[in-house]
Amino acid sequence: MSFEVRVAVPDDVPILAELEREARTALVGTRGGDALLAEQHAIADWAALTTASPSSVWVATIDDVVVGYLQASIPGRGGTGIVHQVYVVPDARELGFGDDMLLAAMDAMRTAGGVTVEGWALPG
Repeated sequence: MSFEVRVAVPDDVPILAELEREARTALVGTRGGDALLAEQHAIADWAALTTASPSSVWVATIDDVVVGYLQASIPGRGGTGIVHQVYVVPDARELGFGDDMLLAAMDAMRTAGGVTVEGWALPG
């Protein structure tokens, strides 16, 4: 089995949209989940995000199958990066994908000149 975290590409758009729907559904009724859903709308244009430079979406894969994603805003010099969404399918959790995607995003933020990172953390 091969495990990888990489920058998302346009071919990933259908699975990114599907995983986001799954992630949002899983938040309904959870502690903090409804507040997050009210605050953060679904991503309308995954295609634009997967072609942006610098990249703002990373995916986790097992044998080239996407099993998770992280979407963030990359800051300008001296700014704050924001992690908007992180999701890994239940069967691929506890393998370190969330940590690895976060490290990749933070590296991109640092390279862009960012100095801080913000994000929501919910129970579970």
